[in-house]
Amino acid sequence: MPADTLAALLLARAGDDRPGLLFEGREWSWREHVAACRAAAGWLGTRTVPSWRAARAAGRPHVGVLCDNVPELLFLVGAAALGGSVVVALNPTRSPAELSRDAAATHVALLLYDEPYEESATRLARDLGVPRAPFAALAADSAPTEPTASAEVTAPAEVAGPGPGDLVMLIFTSGTSGRPRAVRITQRKLAVPGRSLGALLTPDDVVYCSMPLFHSGALMAAYAPAVASGAALALRRRFSASGLLPDVRRYGCTYLHYVGKALSYVLATPDRPDDAGNPLRLAFGNEGSATATRRFGERFGCRVIDAFGSTETAISLTPDPAAPPGSLGRLPDDVEIRDPFTGARCPPARVEDGRLLNPDEAIGELVNVAGAGLFDGYYDDPEADAERLRDGAFWSGDLAYADARGHVFFAGRGTERLRVDGENLAVAPIEAALREFPGVVEAAVYPVPDAAAGDQPMAALVMAEPFSPAAFASFLAARPDVGRKAVPRYVRIAPALPQTASHKVVKRLLARDAWRTADPVWWRPPGPSPARDGWRRLEEDDVKAIEDDFARNGRAHLLAHLREE
Repeated sequence: MPADTLAALLLARAGDDRPGLLFEGREWSWREHVAACRAAAGWLGTRTVPSWRAARAAGRPHVGVLCDNVPELLFLVGAAALGGSVVVALNPTRSPAELSRDAAATHVALLLYDEPYEESATRLARDLGVPRAPFAALAADSAPTEPTASAEVTAPAEVAGPGPGDLVMLIFTSGTSGRPRAVRITQRKLAVPGRSLGALLTPDDVVYCSMPLFHSGALMAAYAPAVASGAALALRRRFSASGLLPDVRRYGCTYLHYVGKALSYVLATPDRPDDAGNPLRLAFGNEGSATATRRFGERFGCRVIDAFGSTETAISLTPDPAAPPGSLGRLPDDVEIRDPFTGARCPPARVEDGRLLNPDEAIGELVNVAGAGLFDGYYDDPEADAERLRDGAFWSGDLAYADARGHVFFAGRGTERLRVDGENLAVAPIEAALREFPGVVEAAVYPVPDAAAGDQPMAALVMAEPFSPAAFASFLAARPDVGRKAVPRYVRIAPALPQTASHKVVKRLLARDAWRTADPVWWRPPGPSPARDGWRRLEEDDVKAIEDDFARNGRAHLLAHLREE
């Protein structure tokens, strides 16, 4: 069997009696874990409901799952690797209509669910016209809850020698800037990062997994490394900022996977003098700000590795300890930063006091010029494939710039540019600066329309203490890396930011609100002198004056998308 398959990693654990999976007081050895995966494959092989049977006859049948992080989901992933089905990881936080579209687009032929999602699963199965079954059926060997289910049994069979390109799962992108797309998760797509990160672990380690398993990060950076190394996997049903450290101590976790916003929420919990008294030695994840990763490492006494990656996994950047703060690492030989309009390679960034001086020419799109890397395409979506794969290169949609030494800095997603007074600005460096303001738990920067031309920067802040406009003004005045045009015109103080289940901020919702929100908004009225101070509360009269100004400039149509309070 090829080495770069999840099946090979699992079968290497089949005789391992060390702890393999820890969940809510229960424990499975790796031997028991693999046996449960085989049993799940066998259970799927005996389903004889006509729609499922027809899907099996046509190839690898697709089983949709609605659940939180529970052991049964991992048993089904293992079953897909060993038994020939495909797991479609549905996001239970999506609306019924969105779930129906997702499941239909990925040809789900059987729906399995955990108890909290029975109502959603019942509705979804009815919409799709497919059978459904609770996870309890995996253990009880009961048939799907369909009156057409037959008692006939067919013998299950493990796939003989699955190859690296064989499909195991379909996982949807987070959908922060548009519709989620189903990414093909093949055997190698899980095995390669599993072996790479597994090299950081030993069988004596314990991996903590609280990020949702229906997104790729937790599978590739927690589950797969545990399988590859033989480390135990401690599973939490849902992420809890206050529960993280108690869990780490309870299970003896030495490694955890995170996404950036989760670190910020943990750091917002009250400090305790014994925070560093824990077994954690390594935290690995992505999209953590330089501030959050530094503070997390200092507070909890561990090393934090913040890498760059996406569900597509076509481009990976490895952190460089010698790089300037905020750098994602160095550009690999096969990755370039290119102008998304001309295709030309962008020149190096000129940086002074941390401020980018040539954003118009330096900021471009990260492109894998050698091909698609580990990206095996989207499922049944040639239009999306064509958007990413052009002329033999993978265009990521992620904006970045690099200095003369090749150190890369994230500049935002393809939709996250600001154009203020004729100058292009990247949101990521502004957000990084705002996160340094005392009391900020999380920050998001996004464009709102300007009454005359272009955009104005708006920031949404989640604060752990009352917002002081005077202190904010003083803070920004002392930041040489925040240029005059980058200073937010509007500052929204929000109790929380809208986000996906994988803790990525959905900025299009913030932009849709703009200043029409029940949350308090502070603003700097325009004037002849673009002073950094002068924020005051936005009142109803101010909103009317702002929107009258749009009308006078013939730009009232730009407000049509704004949401009414």
